[in-house]
Amino acid sequence: MKIANETKIGVLAVVALAGLILGFNFLKGSSLFEHNKKLYAVFDNVEGMELSNAVVIDGLQVGSVEAINASDKDLSRGIVVTINMKKDVHIPKNSVGVINSGLITSASIVIDKGDDTHYLNDGDTLLTKQKSNLFSQVESSVNPVILKLGGTLTSLDSLVEQIGTMFDPRLKNNFAALMGNLAGTTAQMQILLNAQTGQLAQSLKHMNEFTGNLAKNNDKINQTLDNVEKTTSNLAAAKIPETVASLQSTINELKGVVAKLNSNNGSIGLLMNDKGLYQNLEATTRSMNTLLDDLRLHPKRYVNISVFGKKDKSGPLMAPLPDSASKPVNK
Repeated sequence: MKIANETKIGVLAVVALAGLILGFNFLKGSSLFEHNKKLYAVFDNVEGMELSNAVVIDGLQVGSVEAINASDKDLSRGIVVTINMKKDVHIPKNSVGVINSGLITSASIVIDKGDDTHYLNDGDTLLTKQKSNLFSQVESSVNPVILKLGGTLTSLDSLVEQIGTMFDPRLKNNFAALMGNLAGTTAQMQILLNAQTGQLAQSLKHMNEFTGNLAKNNDKINQTLDNVEKTTSNLAAAKIPETVASLQSTINELKGVVAKLNSNNGSIGLLMNDKGLYQNLEATTRSMNTLLDDLRLHPKRYVNISVFGKKDKSGPLMAPLPDSASKPVNK
């Protein structure tokens, strides 16, 4: 069977087109014969990112960028990057991806692994954060320097203009006045520094006299310092803390004695605080006074030593006689 040339050309064109598609997908990092896990990442800016750029974890390339698409027409929700995972690795769900752009190497997505025990599955979205590239960092560092340099040049320009105005003939009188003031100041300084009558010379003279007096009274000053040192030594050896502690102990004991006197414990406390005991003592004293007065007035009632006398039959005293010492004296 003879195949027509048109058929051969058609088959060859189909094979070439299929090889072109396979080669293009291979260069993009994707394969038509196996299904790899795909992840998605959303960035606000993908400057420097291109298709087939590497996706790296801990320095190992685990995938590549398969597609870069806008989330919507206004890019209000960022730019979606499709990641084709070539290696079957476990990526924790709290991992974060950042775009790392260099001066020489192309941009890549670096995944910083988290510590979550759950992993991303096919079709999940990777957390991202924006990282300023090297050019942005250099620009942010250079811009303040350029602004400061511009300000410095402006100030230098103003200074040059002011120096130029000094040579204006209209300012000669100002220079003359300035030189006159400078001459007057120099004259006053000369008077001040005069070795005989200058104020500075007088101050130095007084200072010399003062230091001379200190040198003359050096022995007295040393003696005074010795006395101060002895006094401080005596104070240090006086055992002031021990004395204060002993005094405090004595005060505490005195407080204990006073507390016992104010309480009803003990004889003195009872005498001072028990009203019944006081009344009993007063009644006993009254009875004793009555007995002594009755014995003094009627001794025969108790001791009969009279031979001729008769027995005293009067009744006993019921109360002590009035104390003559307590009666007022008639003048």
